[in-house]
Amino acid sequence: MGKMTMYQQRHGLFPHLSVWVSLLMLSACRAGTDTPSQANLSGFEVKMLVGSALKDFCTQAATQFNQQQPKLPDGKAFHLTCEAKGSGDVVTTILTLAEALKAGTVPATDPQFPTLVSVDGEIYQSQLRFQLSQLFPGQDYIPDITDSPLIANSPMVFMVPADLAPALQRAHPLYKALTTARTFQDLNPTSPPIPLNFVQTAPTRSNSGLQTLVAQFVEVSGKRPEQLTVADVNRYQSQVQKIQSKVTRYGVSTNALATAMVKNGPFWAAVGAVYESSVIAANTERPPEQTPYVAVYPPSTFASNMRGILPQAPWVSPEEKAAAEQVITFLRSPPAQQIATNLGLRPGVPGIPLGNKFTANFGVNPNVQYDSLRPPRPEVVAAMLKSWETYAKKPSLVVVVVDTSGSMQGNKMPAVQQTLQRYINNLGPKDQIALIDFDSEIRPPILADGSPQGRSRGLAFISSLEARGGTRLYDAALYARNWLQQHRRPDAINAVLILTDGEDSGSQVSLNQLGAELQKSGFSSDDRIAFFTVGYGQEGDFNPDALKKTCQLKWRLLL
Repeated sequence: MGKMTMYQQRHGLFPHLSVWVSLLMLSACRAGTDTPSQANLSGFEVKMLVGSALKDFCTQAATQFNQQQPKLPDGKAFHLTCEAKGSGDVVTTILTLAEALKAGTVPATDPQFPTLVSVDGEIYQSQLRFQLSQLFPGQDYIPDITDSPLIANSPMVFMVPADLAPALQRAHPLYKALTTARTFQDLNPTSPPIPLNFVQTAPTRSNSGLQTLVAQFVEVSGKRPEQLTVADVNRYQSQVQKIQSKVTRYGVSTNALATAMVKNGPFWAAVGAVYESSVIAANTERPPEQTPYVAVYPPSTFASNMRGILPQAPWVSPEEKAAAEQVITFLRSPPAQQIATNLGLRPGVPGIPLGNKFTANFGVNPNVQYDSLRPPRPEVVAAMLKSWETYAKKPSLVVVVVDTSGSMQGNKMPAVQQTLQRYINNLGPKDQIALIDFDSEIRPPILADGSPQGRSRGLAFISSLEARGGTRLYDAALYARNWLQQHRRPDAINAVLILTDGEDSGSQVSLNQLGAELQKSGFSSDDRIAFFTVGYGQEGDFNPDALKKTCQLKWRLLL
């Protein structure tokens, strides 16, 4: 295998290997090309890289657009494809490619470059413009926000079960209330004593998480976002840290986080900072017998404007630019805008009626009014993200269980080693992991963290891995849970991550016994331990039922 590009190293493109993620964990967060079959597509490709909130819209709009068999004025055919990632990952992808372009390791014609871009809010667009201008001084490769046509928007809201919403509606400013209240009854004496478990996405990966972080600085400072300074970030980070200490999960995808709230119930998470469209999507998928969820609108919030960004950059050819302009025109046309409203997104063009899901039956207010917040200055956002990673973010303790049995031979073990390497290299100063490998034996954990010494221990562990022996998967999962119960960090997110092909042999406990034991892991209490799994191998080459059984709830992966 040749040397991988910087992009491949960062995003883990393993040739000839499918990484299948348990449906109960990260299936909704996996990003990739979402356009239907390429069989009937003709001409050159116009790739659009979008944030996760526009994933379904882009896919459906691309299908309609390609059915028109679009052409340039000279008759040259082209087609639209879509790729969805978290908005932070969109920015990282473009910056990584741009760095490689500047270094001369990737040409401007590389098909990895997207022609069109969209992120789920203006803060990340501002960050992308700012960071590219630092990389290429004097070159405005990313247009101003006002020069990027609006496609859709969805305001940030608090998602909460309908029967608990009255307490939340009275609790403004809400984030300050979260620092002292433990249950909904603390906010409203007539509410039940259900814990105020709060979830948000990770601000380094997701636009909704970044907007949530900025909103927290806005609330504790009493300033508007555009008034905040880097000095304010340092001044108020301790108050934001108190808010972040209430977080019980960091998600990667906003819609996936909302779906998990419905699936797992209010004891898993009772309040989530999500998009209005996420509430609509969650209620659309909610079983009829379950309590509906509603959107609680803050008096001031981010509109989450999603725009069509056409880079004026070397990787966009004149032909691609002309084609992309046709795409943006279509995305703002009434047929495409109706796709957006049917999905619960508010239109980006005046005069487009809202879809039939903008009703109280789906938990939203079609006529809501709020003060729309604007992005802070890019250097202030950068300071907030640094503050979050080094100071305010809730710590984590993750037990990583690595299958090194004989069935992991071939491409699986190198893939696992690269996954672990990326994970360890991205450990923050507040992250700790315990690395356990198993085959016919279960070996004691090796502790690693974000320090140079901790990373060295982790990398030495990776180098020692060798595929051999049997697969005591179920025993290893239970061993990891028991170890974590004994070493649980009370101030942290505690979780078990299992990397395996899902085949068990030689365990003393059965799959059903393991499932029963995992129910004792404090799922609905402050002692909760999250389980999630990543399966390696070709489809059909591992046991997905075993992965689903051990995977109970969503958690943030730094992969």
